[in-house]
Amino acid sequence: MAFGPYLFLATLEGLVMAAVLALTALGLSLVFGVMRVVNVAHGEFFMLGAVLAWAVATTVSGHPALGFLAALVVSPLIVGAVALVSERLVLRRVNYNPEATIVATIGILYILQQLALTFYGPEARPVVAPFDYRIRFPWFGYSAYKLSIVAASALVLAATWFLLARTRIGLVMRATQFDAETATAFGIPVDRVYAGVFAFGAMLAAVAAVLIVPIQQAHYLMGHDPLLLSFIVVIIGGLGSLRGTIVAALLIGLSDGIISVFFSPTLAKIIATMAVALVLVFRPQGLFGVAAR
Repeated sequence: MAFGPYLFLATLEGLVMAAVLALTALGLSLVFGVMRVVNVAHGEFFMLGAVLAWAVATTVSGHPALGFLAALVVSPLIVGAVALVSERLVLRRVNYNPEATIVATIGILYILQQLALTFYGPEARPVVAPFDYRIRFPWFGYSAYKLSIVAASALVLAATWFLLARTRIGLVMRATQFDAETATAFGIPVDRVYAGVFAFGAMLAAVAAVLIVPIQQAHYLMGHDPLLLSFIVVIIGGLGSLRGTIVAALLIGLSDGIISVFFSPTLAKIIATMAVALVLVFRPQGLFGVAAR
């Protein structure tokens, strides 16, 4: 294959990765932006979403699309419920203290990981894609499902933007993010907002996992890379910035896809880490973040 078509193929793969990464990183960014909590267990909520997607999809009989659609609804709801329980039983009890929540979410990480290992097992298991169709380009065929991941991610991101920018719920979240004490004085139930944001962030990770699991098998250790890349995206884009998260996810996803195809995945991770270091040195608030006053 000539260089041009090869680059086009690598770009398509990078777009798919960027779409999934944008959803995962957005959940992490919202949790930190509103709650000031570094959720180290975010990757395990991603993993749990994938494992539950396999469980739901294999339970539903009939056409694979039925099982996939059921997983796309049920898995994020269960993950959101698990995150809500974790927030109430753990994070709220340490009063959202930044240092304590890091340790607490590390504990949640290992609990979820070991529960998945116990009940799901160490095997990597696939979920059948809802449809099997290939788009014919002049040089090669490409999975239509992979392109549908990009479209689905764009829809979820647009819905999240509408929620944050055009609804009362988003207004309450932004008020809590700006000044939690003043929000409490105006009668906003900050604890409930925190619980909802933590659950919503986990649900975004679960949606990303359900979308990707037909092309990446579900495994109890699959949460590590999404967590690392999400932190990279959030740092580069700016904490709490939706626009920054999307732009950084595109940059990291495309560069990772192209560099991985032409060179190696390890080199792609090294370059992404160097980009984080440069951002922290020259623009600590991120590309679209606001500097602390």
